[in-house]
Amino acid sequence: MASDLGTPSLSTEIHIALHVADTNDNPPSFPQTAYSTYIPENNPRGASIFSVTAHDPDSGNNAQVTYSLTQDSIMGAPLSSYVSINSDTGVLYALRSFDYEQIQDLQLLVTASDSGDPPLSSNVSLSLFILDQNDNAPEILYPMLPTDGSTGVELAPRSAEPGYLVTKVVAVDRDSGQNAWLSYRLLKASEPGLFAVGLHTGEVRTARALLDRDALKQSLVVAVQDHGQPPLSATVTLTVAVADSIPDVLADLDSLESPANPDDSGLTLYLVVAVASVSCVFLAFVIVLLALRLRRWHLSRVLQASGGGLGGVPASHFVGVDGVRAFLQTYSHEVSLTADSRGSHVIFPQPNYADTLISQESCGKKDFLSEPQFLPEDKEETFSQVNFLRNVPVSNVAKIKKFT
Repeated sequence: MASDLGTPSLSTEIHIALHVADTNDNPPSFPQTAYSTYIPENNPRGASIFSVTAHDPDSGNNAQVTYSLTQDSIMGAPLSSYVSINSDTGVLYALRSFDYEQIQDLQLLVTASDSGDPPLSSNVSLSLFILDQNDNAPEILYPMLPTDGSTGVELAPRSAEPGYLVTKVVAVDRDSGQNAWLSYRLLKASEPGLFAVGLHTGEVRTARALLDRDALKQSLVVAVQDHGQPPLSATVTLTVAVADSIPDVLADLDSLESPANPDDSGLTLYLVVAVASVSCVFLAFVIVLLALRLRRWHLSRVLQASGGGLGGVPASHFVGVDGVRAFLQTYSHEVSLTADSRGSHVIFPQPNYADTLISQESCGKKDFLSEPQFLPEDKEETFSQVNFLRNVPVSNVAKIKKFT
């Protein structure tokens, strides 16, 4: 406001707006001074690990924060080959699958910078811990498999008392924690009850006194299992020679070869016999089926070749006369009736088909169809129906119902 010194005094006012310009005088800040996170081993590549956020109280470009990782090396490889960070969001990603047996933890330094002039920044530490997974099975250290292909033999004297230490199975697990806790158990033994294995020590001891009837060679299968989820295991086969001294063992080295199990060989024999029997029955069935079909086909061909329509005529059209079956529809015949029914006779002309069967023995070595046949009085022919025409099919002439 401005005023003069006159009487009366005069004055005037003016309003001035004062804007304070921001300067980049505040660096970004993290809520915490340090962070820590965990990731299980065998993680997929590109998996999100962690996220950090920094705040800058300035405004405009002075408040725009970008994130980065301080360059470092891990096991001779640059840090950028293990993890990366999104410069805008602050999210960290795994660039490879971690292995706990190689790397247990990573120490990272995250930097947050603003866009002011000059830029200001701040750092925060991030500890990345790798969690172990049960991805390694136990490894047997003793007994080791010989490289020359031979079989290692442990010695147990026949005078050994119960609890005698024969050998010890030693195993390790590269995992950690309960994934590396190992337990031992006897999985299989050629003589059950003769040996026992310590649950946590792996010591193989005699469970009873050795007897003379015990075999020279004893085979044991010991299983080693960890306590991971799911549990992993390994097995080792031990060969124990029951003898008082090394010369006794050397004298019976040939007997150390494991004999074949007679139960297994017998079961194999039964299986082979069963398979062979089933195969033979099936083959016989196929052969019989083929023979029946071939016979049916052959009969149909014979019937077609012999009489043309013979194969389709039912057997009821055949009438037996003294053992001779004549096909009545294949020829014509004449029937002569006299006034005296007792003197009736039937004349059969020669049939037209050469394959009509005539039993000479039943006809008394005579041609029954070529000569007239007279019916005796005591054997009368009874006709239920006679339609008589000359030289026409018999189906339209007569049907013989009974011939005695």
